[in-house]
Amino acid sequence: MKILMIADEEQQKELQSTKIEYNAEVVFNNTLLNAVDYKNFNSIFILNESWRKFDFNIAEEKPVFINSVIEPLSQLKLPHYVSRMNAWPGFLQREVWEISSNENQSFENIFASLNRKSIPVKDEPGFVAARVMSMIINEAFYALGEGVSTREEINLAMKSGTNYPAGPFEWTEKIGIKNIYTLLEKLSEKENRYHPAPALKKLFLEKPGIDL
Repeated sequence: MKILMIADEEQQKELQSTKIEYNAEVVFNNTLLNAVDYKNFNSIFILNESWRKFDFNIAEEKPVFINSVIEPLSQLKLPHYVSRMNAWPGFLQREVWEISSNENQSFENIFASLNRKSIPVKDEPGFVAARVMSMIINEAFYALGEGVSTREEINLAMKSGTNYPAGPFEWTEKIGIKNIYTLLEKLSEKENRYHPAPALKKLFLEKPGIDL
């Protein structure tokens, strides 16, 4: 099996930092290829934003996986062989990847060749893990804004009290405040409990294009 991974440098570092030996030939590239070059691959992962410029017809109905955490397939209206996944910073190192598909498909052989597991989830914004993480971060910003404690103390409390590998503000720095805020805004369209905390919104509005 031959798999193409189109990913930026940081995503490639994250994928390769786990030191997993793939059971397939995995080719990394940071930009889209010429149309003819896709014929040699069994599946295609487009983990950066270049999927928005990709002509999905040239994939010839091979499985294509795109990084679309916030926009569901029902909104994107892409071909049936396109699935979405979470390639936000920090999530590619995980052993299990959440996948939303247009059809009830099995990708067990593809992910086994990457020494990963896939779990099908509903085609909704945020999947499961990113939605939960965003809520934890949002609650931390509520606590910060209300003067409950400092960033450092909240990070330490979460790591010591729950055995999390990182605190909520450390996760914010890694994932990027723009990603977190945009997801919460999307989720809050249907459920008020996802409304961004004032302190988070203030920080986002001050530096919307910066990952803090």
